[in-house]
Amino acid sequence: MSSQSQPSLLHKYKGILFSAMSSEELLDSLDSFDAREDDIFLVSYPKSGTHWVAEVIENIPNAGITLTSPIEWGDVSKFKELKMVPKRRVIPTHLSYEMIPVTVKQKQCKIVYVVRNPKDTAVSLFHYYKDNPNLPSTETWAVFLELFLKGDVVYGSWFDHVLSWEKHKNDKNVLFLFYEEMKNDFAKSLKKITAFLGISVNDSEMSQIARNTSFSEMKSNAVKENSDPNHTICALTSNRNLVFRKGVVGDWINYFTPKQKRVFDEVFTEKMRHSDVGRCLKEYENVDGK
Repeated sequence: MSSQSQPSLLHKYKGILFSAMSSEELLDSLDSFDAREDDIFLVSYPKSGTHWVAEVIENIPNAGITLTSPIEWGDVSKFKELKMVPKRRVIPTHLSYEMIPVTVKQKQCKIVYVVRNPKDTAVSLFHYYKDNPNLPSTETWAVFLELFLKGDVVYGSWFDHVLSWEKHKNDKNVLFLFYEEMKNDFAKSLKKITAFLGISVNDSEMSQIARNTSFSEMKSNAVKENSDPNHTICALTSNRNLVFRKGVVGDWINYFTPKQKRVFDEVFTEKMRHSDVGRCLKEYENVDGK
C-alpha cells in the first residue's frame, strides 16, 4: 500500500508529507508564532530519540521548564495554548530548519537537534508506520525502505532534514546531539545538554537522571502515562506505548539485506558526501562493528 493510498492520514505541504494532525492552516501560520528568548526547541527527524532527550531535560532538577506538545500538532489554536505556558518552554518539533518559525531564528532561541543513524531511523519508522493508526500501513520492509530513500514518508527526506540543520550546526544557539553518542557515553552527553541550557547539575543528580531515563524505565513509565495529551512529544501520536520499541543501536542489521545495505550506502555517500555529520555517523556505524 503506498503512502498516497490513505490520503486522509497524510497530506502534502510544500512537497513534504505531514500527518493530518498537523493542519495546513497551522503549518501556514508558523511564522506568526511568538517565540520567547528563553524558549528551548527540541528538534529531530522522527524516530531519532526525541522522547529520550525530552525525558532527560524534564528530569533535570530545578530546571524550571515545561515540556509542551509539538508546535506543529493541532490547529492554529496551538499558539494560544503555547502562550498560556507560564514557565520556560521546551517545544518539540520534527520541522526542517526552513519551516522553523522566523521568530525562533530572530530571537536565537536555544535549539537541541538530535540525529541518529538513518538505517536505524528507517527501521524504527517502519515499525511506527505499522503500529501507529495515524500513519498509513506499508506491506513490507522492502516497500517502506524505497519510500524512505525517496523521501516519500512523513516529514520528507531524512537526508534533506539533517542537511538543513547541519548548515546551522555551529550556530551558538544550536546543539547537535548524536543518538549513538548518548548511548555510548550518557554522562558526557548530559553534561553537554546541561551546559548548553545553562543549568548546573551535580554528580548524584546526574546519576538519578541516568536511572530515570534508562530505556526500560521510560518504557514502563509510558504504560502508566499512556495517552496523556499533556505528555505528547511526537507530532504523530499521543500514545506513548507506540514510542518506545527497542531503543538500541545497530538493529538495522536484522532488517537490511546485503543489496539493500549497498543501495542505501550509495545514496548516503552521494547525499552526505560533504557532510561532517554523515562522516560521524559512518564512524559510529563502524565502531559498532556493522
